[in-house]
Amino acid sequence: MSKVYSELDLTPNWEEYCAYAKHYQVVPVMVELLADTFTPITLYQHLALDKGISFLLESAPGNEKMARFSFIGYDPFKVLTGRNLEVVSSQLFNLKGPPIAGLPFYGGAVGYFSYGLVYELENLRSCRHARDDEELFRLMFPEKVLVFDHRYHTLKIVINTLPQKEGEKTAYRRAQDSIKEIIGKLTNLTTSENWALTIKPERSICNATMTKRDFCTMVEKAKDYIKAGDIFQVVLSQRFSFPCLEAPFNIYRRLRRLNPSPYMFFLDFGELKLIGASPEMLVRLEGGIVETRPIAGTRPRTGQPEEDLRLARELLADEKERAEHLMLVDLGRNDLGKVCRPGSVKVTEFFKVEEFSHVMHLVSTVQGEVEKKFNPVDALKAVFPAGTVSGAPKIRAMEIIDELEPVPRGPYAGAVGYISFTGEMNTCITIRTLWIKDEMVYFQAGAGIVWDSDPEREYQETINKAQAMVEAITGAAEFRCNGGVNK
Repeated sequence: MSKVYSELDLTPNWEEYCAYAKHYQVVPVMVELLADTFTPITLYQHLALDKGISFLLESAPGNEKMARFSFIGYDPFKVLTGRNLEVVSSQLFNLKGPPIAGLPFYGGAVGYFSYGLVYELENLRSCRHARDDEELFRLMFPEKVLVFDHRYHTLKIVINTLPQKEGEKTAYRRAQDSIKEIIGKLTNLTTSENWALTIKPERSICNATMTKRDFCTMVEKAKDYIKAGDIFQVVLSQRFSFPCLEAPFNIYRRLRRLNPSPYMFFLDFGELKLIGASPEMLVRLEGGIVETRPIAGTRPRTGQPEEDLRLARELLADEKERAEHLMLVDLGRNDLGKVCRPGSVKVTEFFKVEEFSHVMHLVSTVQGEVEKKFNPVDALKAVFPAGTVSGAPKIRAMEIIDELEPVPRGPYAGAVGYISFTGEMNTCITIRTLWIKDEMVYFQAGAGIVWDSDPEREYQETINKAQAMVEAITGAAEFRCNGGVNK
């Protein structure tokens, strides 16, 4: 990368660019470089960290399709916030880009969708936590995107241009200048630069919205609804908060090390930041095929092959785990059926044991062919929110969540991901996620409640999940919880 480029080998070339500009509102201009001495972390820190609004999307090694690429984006030409998803559909309809072979994503709408969208999408009888002034989504449309290819150790520098708005010659020349500027910054970047993360673990104190007694009472009320036949399962959560005493990106670095996951993200919207390591897809749309992958059923990984095999067999044989998982698979089939061609929805993987960094889960894959009249936002609406963070039947479970949980969920249990300029989408469920605002760190942890749930065990499950998040925030493996605002 030390070479100074006077003439860049740009893709597309000028003639191809002009041809694209006749048909598309967004045209990417890019160059590919060898990047075997860099990582997505160093690239993000050097190029995007101080830009105010930016993102980093990563995936833990293991799944070749998921983990091949990392994406960095910054300098958005648009940031979209609001409550009405039709605005998102309209913006994306007017910002279409050409498909680029071998490049799954070069730009689009990147951000989050809050759980509160349920009040806009469904007619719930209980709307205690509906807020007319709540921001239900925030999306950035980046001009500059870096695509890091882990298989070939290459870096694509992409500048998304708007030729119909600023003129073809101006847009193409400006893209070339921007690429040269980025290459210049990379030329001056040395891998010896000190980005060391200092960890000073200490026993930490956080605040929770509920006491243990209050949480257990909430579980008992949910079990009453289950016994009355209202629902089969409901996912109840509690919120935790800390003063933010650490640089947010350092929290992300620690979380990705502690909990490597298929969906790892750092979303910086300035005054609001989302940091997550989610194991679970919400919905993906690619090549006209829409997909969801419910996860339910868990065993720990020991690192000992024979013991892990025994635990996997135990998980597959657990009738309770299988019943809960099957319920979520049926939910996924019903949800995709809303936007798919009749008869096309299939379970392509069923009761598969999949290994993650510290645990193994039962995973199934449900796919279908999207009807041409539906767009990515329609597919998102069809599955939102995931059954794994709400319950079944989904509508009644959401009403009970609204009734029993003491505060609105905010980003928790919503979605994070992207919808591309080419009409494809990849989103995860917003779990194992922190959000930082007004110098406070917030996160939520939940537990699935069924008819024979032990309230104290369910409470402890939320505490165990919280401990992993606290370690990411503070470096401390233990914490003490001041239970809460309604004590």
